[in-house]
Amino acid sequence: MKLRAFVGGFTLAAGTVACVCSVQAADLPVRPAPAPVAPVAYAPPVYNWSGFYIGGHIGGGFENSTWTDPITGASASFSDSGFLGGAQVGVNTQFNWLVVGLEGDFSWTSLIKGTSTDTAGNIMTTSPQWTSTVTGRVGAAFDRLLVYGKGGLALAEDESTFTPVGGAAITDDLTRVGWTAGAGLEYALTDNWALRAEYDYLGFGTKQLNFGAAGSTNADLNVQEVKAGFDYKFGP
Repeated sequence: MKLRAFVGGFTLAAGTVACVCSVQAADLPVRPAPAPVAPVAYAPPVYNWSGFYIGGHIGGGFENSTWTDPITGASASFSDSGFLGGAQVGVNTQFNWLVVGLEGDFSWTSLIKGTSTDTAGNIMTTSPQWTSTVTGRVGAAFDRLLVYGKGGLALAEDESTFTPVGGAAITDDLTRVGWTAGAGLEYALTDNWALRAEYDYLGFGTKQLNFGAAGSTNADLNVQEVKAGFDYKFGP
């Protein structure tokens, strides 16, 4: 009997303590759940166009020239197109979205040759052997895409030939100095390699050509160039 009374008393006391603890726990304030943490978004680095670069290009050129026949005084205009290829080197500096730079290029253009025969049968030919430009560039960067315009100095070696009827061809070579303006797009494939496409207009005005005993004449020249190429930028 005493053992049963002890076990019963212990069970009643344990139940009472459990009830009291439950009531006290129910009265405690509920701890708020921690605020959700937003995932960290990965922001890829914005491409930087600053640095020195060197590259190459190929494309097509279109030349137009107007002559006056040194013997007859007849005027003739002619044009032709052909393949060109060359290289470029330059440097860019980027300020936020603005990219400014300086570039020089050189293109072999000897396959461009325009020829005309006037009413007297005399043949006139103009063929720029090469062109070169030194330009400033200003562009807007959209991360890896660069849209730019350019302008500056243009040079060309102009090989002009006059062939009178029944006579031998007479050639005058001269270096023309003019101006150029153009625009283009460039896209960076990696931190160092970029592709480009560009259009340039080169204007050389009117120059005097001398053909010895056949006399002299005036001839103007302009060249349009469409190029596709690549650049390698040094540094990161």
